[in-house]
Amino acid sequence: MSTMDRIPGQIGYLLLNEDGAVISSSGDLENDEKTADLIMGLITLTSQIDPEAFPNHEGFKKLSIKYEGHSYIVCLSNRKIHIVKKLNGHDGTTVSV
Repeated sequence: MSTMDRIPGQIGYLLLNEDGAVISSSGDLENDEKTADLIMGLITLTSQIDPEAFPNHEGFKKLSIKYEGHSYIVCLSNRKIHIVKKLNGHDGTTVSV
């Protein structure tokens, strides 16, 4: 069992290398290369933010993408991209089980 499988409330995950290739996946995101490509595009976009417009921008540590029923949480760690899909509660917060 992967450590990503043990994240409370998760309904799927993707683990990508720094080039965006899927290393492992599970649940709703199993072998979901389309989502991997979309999130890699967002990561590329954040790296192109103009430093003069945002002088304190050092790149993101955590990126949350919220929809009505679920959220994607994206973190960078050890040259890998960790993506978790979690259900949202009725108030829009992610559900922890």
